[in-house]
Amino acid sequence: MKTFKRCAIAALSTVALLAASTATVMAKDPIELKFTSVSVPSDLHTKAMKVFSDKLNELEPGLFDIQLYNSGSLFGQNSDLDALQRGNAEMTYLSFQLIADAIPKFGLFTAGYLFQNPEHHRQVLNSDLGAEFKKTVSDEMGVQLLDVCYLGTRQLNLRDDRVVKTPSDLAGLKLRMPGSDAWLFLGKALGANPTPLPFSEVYLGLQTGTVDAQDNPLPTVDAAKFYEVTKQIVLTNHLVDGILVTVNNQTWDQLNTKAKASMTSAAEVACNWNNKRRIADENRLADFFISKGLKVSTPDVDAFRSHVQSQYLNSDRAKLWPKGWIKRINDLAKK
Repeated sequence: MKTFKRCAIAALSTVALLAASTATVMAKDPIELKFTSVSVPSDLHTKAMKVFSDKLNELEPGLFDIQLYNSGSLFGQNSDLDALQRGNAEMTYLSFQLIADAIPKFGLFTAGYLFQNPEHHRQVLNSDLGAEFKKTVSDEMGVQLLDVCYLGTRQLNLRDDRVVKTPSDLAGLKLRMPGSDAWLFLGKALGANPTPLPFSEVYLGLQTGTVDAQDNPLPTVDAAKFYEVTKQIVLTNHLVDGILVTVNNQTWDQLNTKAKASMTSAAEVACNWNNKRRIADENRLADFFISKGLKVSTPDVDAFRSHVQSQYLNSDRAKLWPKGWIKRINDLAKK
């Protein structure tokens, strides 16, 4: 009887310990992940946020409380980085241009006609050069770069029909650009008069004539319905654009090795989903815009490439670029 009582007590103690342990696990709050973007709901990289969320919840059930915000509803363009660094948001898409503004030597990643295709972005990010880039961004900006999603190849979208063959044809054109130094330099390098304007104001700006044109990839022109207030698309192909999926170090440092790998994997899955659909969209959208009454023209792309590259290479900003990196980036595209 005494033995039975001892066993019963031991069993009850074990149950109590398990219950206490379970209660402790259940009581632990999930890690909050506010993922913010200025992109509109119909844009592919907005939808890719949901792909990321679903995949991460699948890999790490219950570990995260993932909250998705689009259309600048939580933080506007260029304020999302500040929010990330202050810990007011945990994740966002970050452009190479904003990184270049913070770390000028990485301005080479913003140069027109540098990246050749979406795969080239990842080849660079996954190389030794990319590892140095990611470490410096982490050390100096407090941000982890998880993967790069293809935003599309940027083209010019004009509110009026004009002949555009060379950069000189853009003289005086008020070209909307995001309000960062790196973006404004690109607009000037194209031969236009760059005019900063938040993305949320571009449609109205084109409609009223505040700006004469904007530059974005064709899928963005479609998603934001800029074709409703413009008359022409000029296929300059001036920037193969990518946006980086990022998380702040405050959040990253809370994670164990497995959770970090899961978050990186979820970002890769989201970017793969985005990239496949963006490329397909770009292949069909020229005909769609023609059907909407827009003129789609192709300028002298070699003239644009030569002019833009010379503007960068002869600028003071190019003196800050790490030596040999342009060649290394070009070499990666050949592999």
